[in-house]
Amino acid sequence: MTTPVHPALGKPADPGQLILARRHRLLLQHASLAGKILLDFGCGNGAQTIGFSEDGCMTIGVDMQADQLAFFQRALSAYNAPPILPVCCDGARLPLRNSSVDVVVSFEVLEHLADERAALQEIRRVLKPGGDLVVTVPNRWWVFETHGARLPFLPWNRVPFFSWLPRQIHQRYALARNYSRRAISAIVHREGFRIRAVRYVTAPMDALRNSGMQRLLRAYLLRDDTTRLGVLATAVFIHATKEGAL
Repeated sequence: MTTPVHPALGKPADPGQLILARRHRLLLQHASLAGKILLDFGCGNGAQTIGFSEDGCMTIGVDMQADQLAFFQRALSAYNAPPILPVCCDGARLPLRNSSVDVVVSFEVLEHLADERAALQEIRRVLKPGGDLVVTVPNRWWVFETHGARLPFLPWNRVPFFSWLPRQIHQRYALARNYSRRAISAIVHREGFRIRAVRYVTAPMDALRNSGMQRLLRAYLLRDDTTRLGVLATAVFIHATKEGAL
């Protein structure tokens, strides 16, 4: 798969945004966390990661952005929670033993990596046989480009329907890849995981500045955490399990 010409580091969700609650609820529908060791691959500022500790798991958060991890560490110092360990790591080789983790989550991360398959292989190495992998990636069929693009003559980087263009054109200008349900399912399956569920995550509209419109859309059109319609979803959610031994 072609790497975007202009890859960009992701901007993690901020504390309090609806997308954090949606991901958390979906995770708990598909994986049990109590008493488990959870790895948050690409944890960013830890806004999502801290919430997992409330489910009774030991949590390890890895990210390559030192400034985001510093924010994470400051948040932890004021938070009374079970053990959470932030680790600075580029993901190429995780500082964990083989088959040492029960659950791996990775939200809006794979699309930024030069080689998402290599990342999945490393995730598989540290995940226990039968362990759960939960991933979200940008949905190709959402109306707007969620990560933006560098487009000539257009200062606004979220042009409608840009994400629908042929992949070669999209990846020439996009700041990150996007995926169809079929494409991300095939990638995860090829790296030794069994697909258990694939769902569309309903657009949370966290970036919409008009609060009245935001409330209206959330109350009626975008109320549920998942949707059957790709045009109403910003992300594809995958739940998979590790098959066989390492």
